[in-house]
Amino acid sequence: MTIHVSAAHKMIGVPFRPDVANLFPDAPKLTLSGNELICLPHREAEVRLLRQFGLEAPAPILTYYDWPHPPGKPPFEKQRITAALMTTCPRAYNLNGMGTGKTRTTLWSFDHLKRQGLANKMIVVAPLSTLSFVWEAEIFVNFPNLKCQVLHGDKKRRLKRLAMDADVYIINHDGVSTIIEELEARADIDVVTADELAAFRNGTSKRNKMLRRLVHPRKWAWGLTGSPTPESPTDVWGQCQIMTPNTVHRYFGRFRDQLMTRVTDFKYVPRPDAVEQAHKAMQPSVRFTIDDITELPELVIRQVEVEMGPRQKKIYDELRKHAYAMIQSKEITAVNAGAVLSKLLQVSLGYVYSADKGVVGLDNDKRIQAIVDIVESVENKVIVFAAYRHALEGFAAALKDENIEVECIHGDVSTTQRNEVFRLFQHTNRVKVIVADPRTMSHGLTLTAADTIVWAGPYASLETYEQANARIRRIGQTKKQQILLLQSTAAERKIYTALEHKQKVQNDLLSLFEEQKLV
Repeated sequence: MTIHVSAAHKMIGVPFRPDVANLFPDAPKLTLSGNELICLPHREAEVRLLRQFGLEAPAPILTYYDWPHPPGKPPFEKQRITAALMTTCPRAYNLNGMGTGKTRTTLWSFDHLKRQGLANKMIVVAPLSTLSFVWEAEIFVNFPNLKCQVLHGDKKRRLKRLAMDADVYIINHDGVSTIIEELEARADIDVVTADELAAFRNGTSKRNKMLRRLVHPRKWAWGLTGSPTPESPTDVWGQCQIMTPNTVHRYFGRFRDQLMTRVTDFKYVPRPDAVEQAHKAMQPSVRFTIDDITELPELVIRQVEVEMGPRQKKIYDELRKHAYAMIQSKEITAVNAGAVLSKLLQVSLGYVYSADKGVVGLDNDKRIQAIVDIVESVENKVIVFAAYRHALEGFAAALKDENIEVECIHGDVSTTQRNEVFRLFQHTNRVKVIVADPRTMSHGLTLTAADTIVWAGPYASLETYEQANARIRRIGQTKKQQILLLQSTAAERKIYTALEHKQKVQNDLLSLFEEQKLV
């Protein structure tokens, strides 16, 4: 059935059907080319009703919105499709992959609804690292008609900012609980965007319960995540409890039993249709990858072998033998396997925590030199990831010794300091290298000034690994990218291999030890 759109009159003509005519009894009718049409206002509410009757009426945003954008960078077709879903569904999941422009798509959607009088104010609940550098910056550059306030700091500061007039308020995930009563009282905030929704996958956590309180009474709520099931298909339960509680069972145990098969008292494995069921629960949703949206330059991932120093190798071998002995005596359990692996990885990097919480530097000169050589051999900027604070500082110091401008990002670096480093890195000729804990840069950031990522050593989390790599593979990247994986030991090689095959290393450490694949 053809649906006719009259943009000049903001009307749509729907082929006559008795059920539709009964739904809109006062709608005028006309005959066009021998076909009787029901004429309706082309608005979101009418579109939703028509779609419930199986009529695919086009979303108004696709006809009437002007899509503000930087010069020469109009929205991609898949971004338009995503915004069409978000503006016609009061609850929606944007599951587009990393680097697909979810931030701008969300702001286009809100801006359109606000212009139409269908939304008033929005609060964005986002990772701390993205509050200013991603969300506030996007609004400032591309949406000058929207005023925003970042709600960060102590409670007094957050409330002061909340009291200021704005169209968009931006707060970090755990900040919601500090001012939840005041947020609940703000009925004028009728849109909630939960950025990186998968961070709320634990349905019994405080942050999940606080977000539920914020979302449930609101007119519009959108959940954004490119990785909805980072650990298990059942991860969607907590997210659906926030966004669409009617799509999952009230109790997690019942939902888990629908998707998983119990193997032992503590182990469940997904049923063959688990992913399909998880996807069915997260509806309505849209999912495109970066490759669906635009063709980016080639990405190359390769492993780089690095020789260990004699002392480093000796200590690693001693630890390896000790771990093997613990395996034989059943001393390595699911509880302590992660700690043993952590020590092996520390030695591999060349920096080890001692019993008194000091740091012992090993003879890892070859690994340091490999990082320096890579940085000096590439024309553009570089991001170096390492899992441990002492390693970050060691590698950063070595780069500074070579007169390379480098900044270090870890958990103790303030948001203000991080944002300034990211700004200098992305938008100026300053700061050639960022050395960072991958957890501090694994969501939302666009750092396409770099075309090279160096993993000084692996990080045993698939979600963090993929998210961190996505910092350089995003819309706007014009250069061929490379991700270099430095490795010296069996533990490192095994983890990299598992990550590249999208296996969740941290969930199965004990079996890896038992199979002697890490020792």
